[in-house]
Amino acid sequence: MTAHLENPQALTPAHSAEDIAALDRDWVMNTYARQSFVIERGEGCYLWDTDGRKYLDFLSGIAVVGVGHAHPTVVAAIAEQAGKLMHISNLFHNEHQAKLAQRLCSLAEMDRVFFCNSGAEANEAALKIARKWGKAKRGTDCFEIITFHGSFHGRTMGTVTATAQPKYQAPFEPLVPGFKYCPLNNLAALDELISDKTCAVMIEPIQGESGVQPATPEFLAGVRALCDEAEVLLILDEIQCGMGRTGTFLASQNVGIQGDIVTMAKGIADGFPMGACLARGEAALTLVPGDHGSTFAGQPLACAAAHATLDVLIDEQLMENASATGEYFLNALKGLQSSSNGDITEVRGHGLMVGVQLGRPVARELMKELLKNGVIINAVGDSILRLLPPLTVTPEHCDTVVAAIAAALQAV
Repeated sequence: MTAHLENPQALTPAHSAEDIAALDRDWVMNTYARQSFVIERGEGCYLWDTDGRKYLDFLSGIAVVGVGHAHPTVVAAIAEQAGKLMHISNLFHNEHQAKLAQRLCSLAEMDRVFFCNSGAEANEAALKIARKWGKAKRGTDCFEIITFHGSFHGRTMGTVTATAQPKYQAPFEPLVPGFKYCPLNNLAALDELISDKTCAVMIEPIQGESGVQPATPEFLAGVRALCDEAEVLLILDEIQCGMGRTGTFLASQNVGIQGDIVTMAKGIADGFPMGACLARGEAALTLVPGDHGSTFAGQPLACAAAHATLDVLIDEQLMENASATGEYFLNALKGLQSSSNGDITEVRGHGLMVGVQLGRPVARELMKELLKNGVIINAVGDSILRLLPPLTVTPEHCDTVVAAIAAALQAV
């Protein structure tokens, strides 16, 4: 037993940010590079720490808090449902789950949904559907799945293998067999990789974790055509780019393509843990009782949060706002690029999913400088800024962030 476990009764309550950080260091596994301050509450596009400092949040929990922090509609729905029923086994019918399934499938143009608790779980379900479908279609050798360099699909053993980034994979090798990796936006390379062993191609319409790298509309259309020609499933990972972030419910709907399987999570319940794997056609009928399951998935509390989130998304026209304000934000950043003397080399993205490519390896320094000035963004590696504000953001918020980035570039 370690020394700090010998006398648990001696623990004292933590009050300051320093106390909380010390508790975190002693008791929480060291898997995150945390900031020194402690976030206490949020409202709309803003967060406050325990010292009362206010931050404009242009990360939204990494594309999670899509309708804003503590939206009263979502808060009320969670509180009301918590007072009735939080959890019921999936051995019983659940009104909220059934109605949410119909609603999500209608919005995503899918046939059926499997509910889960996270994006990684949604992608695991997709991988299992694809492999079972492939073996039924073409025999036991049809189990290979093709993903793309720079992708990110999760941190379970299956999804970290699907994630074509060695930095995430190396500590956990050997990986799950049966995955191949293709350069993004290279249709000829994908055509060469598809074989009789291929059961699915898995792609993010816009890669998030590698710095907002969009697949081109032409490439996505070509991927769909190749999958149709080879009779393999197309899995669209919409976990970060879905839920209205790009101006349509799914990012793939911007370019008019449809997956056989679509995975969602992050913004689906505005911060309450939930994921969903949606499918259509044969893929929607592949899993049967005993094939897959989850204890907490689709519980009434999570479904109530998701229903309320969808209500806000639609009633407050936040997808339309993501499109209009996203265009305003991209144009403002491109204006900053033109006057940056090479400090910004590219601005890319769609809607409110934006990447800023820097001409200098100062992304982490910029993130820290922005934090000092009350703006939260994300640094991807040394040279990319990622901006994922709530969909409630206004042009005025965007102006504040563009000015803060300009000042931070001067400071570093």
